[in-house]
Amino acid sequence: MSTPPVPAATSPAATPPGAPAWAGAAGEEERRRGLRRMRVVATGLLVLAAVVYWATAGREGAWEWVNAASEAAMIGAVADWFAVTALFRHPLGIPIPHTALIPRRKDALGATLQEFVRDNFLAEEVVRDKVARAGVPRRVGLWLTRKGGAERVVQEAASVVGGALGVLRDEEVTAVLDQVLVKRFAAEPWSPALGRLLAEVVRDGTHHPVVDLTLAEAQRWLRANEATVRRLVEDRAPEWAPNWLNERLGRRVHTEATRWVDDVVADRDHPGRRAIDDLLARYAEALQHDPVTRAKADDFQRRLLSSPGLADTVQGVWTSLRGYLLDAVQDPTSSLRARTLEAVTDVGHRLVDDEVFARRVEGHLTDATGFLVRRFAPELSSVISDTVQRWDGREAANRIELLAGRDLQFIRINGTVVGALVGLVIHGLTVLLVG
Repeated sequence: MSTPPVPAATSPAATPPGAPAWAGAAGEEERRRGLRRMRVVATGLLVLAAVVYWATAGREGAWEWVNAASEAAMIGAVADWFAVTALFRHPLGIPIPHTALIPRRKDALGATLQEFVRDNFLAEEVVRDKVARAGVPRRVGLWLTRKGGAERVVQEAASVVGGALGVLRDEEVTAVLDQVLVKRFAAEPWSPALGRLLAEVVRDGTHHPVVDLTLAEAQRWLRANEATVRRLVEDRAPEWAPNWLNERLGRRVHTEATRWVDDVVADRDHPGRRAIDDLLARYAEALQHDPVTRAKADDFQRRLLSSPGLADTVQGVWTSLRGYLLDAVQDPTSSLRARTLEAVTDVGHRLVDDEVFARRVEGHLTDATGFLVRRFAPELSSVISDTVQRWDGREAANRIELLAGRDLQFIRINGTVVGALVGLVIHGLTVLLVG
C-alpha cells in the first residue's frame, strides 16, 4: 500500500519545463532519502499490525485485546495512508473522487494562497506597522554617521550618475528636451497657470524674500553710486538750467531715493511694499482673466519658444551641465562631492539626534510604503498564482511531497498508534458494557 516512488533527482539544468524553480535544489537527495525512510517506517508499522492481527485472530484471553488493538491500528494506518496519498495522487491509481488534490486543484490552491498572502502579509496595516516598528530612520542615520557610511552613499551615487551621463548622447538628450519640454510648453498657454501661481505666491507672501533682496541690492547700489545718479539727473536737465541748480537737484534726488529705499527696507508694512503686493496681485488676476494681458503673455511665449536659437541654447546648457557633472562626480576631491558628503552626513546626524525630523521621515516612509502596498499588493501577490499555474500538476505534487512528505508520514505513524489505542478503548468498553 505504499505510495509510488518520487521521480529521480534532477539537476537545475535538467529541470523539466513547468517545474517549480526549486526543482533540483541542493539537499534534494537528502530529503528523498528521509522521505523513503519515513515511508518504510509507516508501512512497516502497518505490516506489523497486519501480522499481529493475523497471528492473534480467534485467540482468547489477553490476545483478544492485542487483536482488537492491531485491527484498529490497521484501520487507522490505512485511513491515514489514504488521506496522505490523496493529497498528491489517486490511491492505487484508482480515480476516486476528491483525490489527487494538488495536481487537480493546484490553480485553485495557488489562488487561495495568493489571497491569504495578500490579506495577511501584504495588508496595508500590517506593512505600515512593521515599517514603523523597524525604526528605519534611526538605523539609516546610525549607518550614515559611522565611518564609511556616508562615503559609500556618495561613492555609489557618483558611480550611478557618472555611468548614466557617460551613456547619454548630447543629440539624444537635446531631442528629448525639445520634444518633451519645448514643444509641450509651446502647446499650452502659460498665462492662466502663471497667473494662478503668482496669485498663490502673493497670497502666501512667499515673494517677500525676493522683494527684500531686491530692495537690499537697490540700497547698496544707491549708496555706492551717488555720482552716477547725479550725472543721470544732470544729463537730463534743460540746457538753460545753471550747473549749480543741476548739482543741487542731483544730490536731492539721490538723497530722497536713498531715504525712501531705507524706509521701505526698515518698515515691513511700508506703503511701498503694499503697492508692490497690490501690483503683483493685479497682474496675477490679469494673467488669468484679462484678454489683453493674456494675449501679450501668449505672444511672448510663442516668440520665446519659436526662437531659432532656443535649440542651440538648450544644447549648450546641457553640454555644459553634463561636462561639469562628469568632472565633479569623477573627482573625489571636487566641491560637489564634498558638499554632497557633508549634506548626507548632516542628514544622518539629524536622523539620530533630531527626534521631530526622524518622526517626520518615518511618517513619510510609512505613508509611501502604505501607498505602494495599497497600489501594488494585488500585482505582487499575483506572482504566486501565476507561478503555480505554470507548474506541471504531477511534477508540482512530487516536489511538494518531497518537501513536506517526510512530516506527513508521521500522520500515518500517529494514525497507526492512535488507532491501536482507540481499539483498546473500544474493546474495553465492549467488554465492560456487553460482558
